[in-house]
Amino acid sequence: MSARYLLSLMLILGLAAQAQAEALNRIDFQVEASRDVSNDLLTTSLSVETQDALPAKVAQHLNTVLNGALKRAAGYKTVRVSSGSQNSYPVYGENNHIDAWRGHAELRIESSDFKAASELIMQLQKDMQLSDVQFTLATDTRSATTAMLTVEAIKAFQARAEVIRRAMGAKSYKTVRLAIHEAGNQPRYPVAMLRSSAVAESDIPAPDFASGDTKLTVQIDASIELH
Repeated sequence: MSARYLLSLMLILGLAAQAQAEALNRIDFQVEASRDVSNDLLTTSLSVETQDALPAKVAQHLNTVLNGALKRAAGYKTVRVSSGSQNSYPVYGENNHIDAWRGHAELRIESSDFKAASELIMQLQKDMQLSDVQFTLATDTRSATTAMLTVEAIKAFQARAEVIRRAMGAKSYKTVRLAIHEAGNQPRYPVAMLRSSAVAESDIPAPDFASGDTKLTVQIDASIELH
């Protein structure tokens, strides 16, 4: 057996022993910081449907309702309104004959001003149906809260690592791995508010929304090595 071979073997065994020792001194743990944050962004959808024997009449009705809704919405500067899907399709009867045409159109509303959005929705329900309501966190709110929770989670990691080091009688520790994860569960509230065509606008109360909270969590998966 050559001297070179013996030297290589000893080096390999030494590295293996060192890796095993490091593995025995390695500790994995998890910490997190979380907070319930009040949702501050409302997103909703209103729709209108109509049916007529003539497709032009269907398009005319949809455009009239949408244009009227956009005109009303222009008076609410804190509410963002955008057009959603709009389509029409034939309604078939016997012998695959087109009996009528049906149309559907949507508007999307987004606002952090719940009062203004509620008033606008009340007005639009004269001609449209409220089909969906979703409460979430605005981008700025989520970013600011997540940044704060990240700092808290890192401090929790440092405190836990120190507790482990002292408990194990080690002089120091080295961070081997630090993975940061973010999570947030946002509630969604589907709403179906059907309206009769005979109901006057003044009879429709402004919806009273409860926005709820979103639980934001920053989690850290860590590995430290004790020395």
